[in-house]
Amino acid sequence: FADDATAQKHFVDDVLSRVSLSTTPSTAVSDADLVVEAIVENIKVKQELFASLVPHVPSTCILASNTSSLSISNIAEPLDAQVRSRFVGLHFFNPVPQMKLVEVVRSKEAHEDVVAKAVAFVEAIGKAPAVCKDTPGFIVNRLLLPYMMEAIRLLERDVASARDIDTAMKLGAGYPMGPFELCDYVGLDTIKYIVDGWHKDAPGLKGNDLFAPSTKLNDLVAKGRLGVKSGHGFYDY
Repeated sequence: FADDATAQKHFVDDVLSRVSLSTTPSTAVSDADLVVEAIVENIKVKQELFASLVPHVPSTCILASNTSSLSISNIAEPLDAQVRSRFVGLHFFNPVPQMKLVEVVRSKEAHEDVVAKAVAFVEAIGKAPAVCKDTPGFIVNRLLLPYMMEAIRLLERDVASARDIDTAMKLGAGYPMGPFELCDYVGLDTIKYIVDGWHKDAPGLKGNDLFAPSTKLNDLVAKGRLGVKSGHGFYDY
């Protein structure tokens, strides 16, 4: 509705009429069939939130995290076994209204009927589910982060400019965005946080050279050049 203000308002009003808001988590989840958490990527904060919600949700409520990089099983670890059996990952992609994919992540103890219900929910809201095991990065980020890091290393080795690398991948591989455009969109601090964590202690990835610290990335983050959100990253906005 880019050129129709009336249609925009109607759409927003229609959506908001079906959304209930609450600043009291215990009240918000009291009759929920599904709770999806989408807060800061800090495992302790996520664990504290779920611990505070569990006493207030129905016994059949499915709990899900929208994390893009943390282990679903580790987030659920402090909870009791019955709760862990209905804990999954539901990883949406930005921008959510446009991106069809949702990764449905099967935690170690999740029951199959819980995973099936999570898939049905994703399909019911018009998205496309991709089911995977609980592994670092799931599917998309496990493939995407090495690609972005290798692009940064090409730049560090002065193989080509960021602009030329982006142009090569867009016109040579058919990608809609080049790796540096994508890095700036995702946020350089977010990328650094993920790869540093994987290199430090992720199962199967610890010490992997693909995720070794990048001097260029570290310097940009230290200077506050975080990408689109800060106005400066690999490019200026």
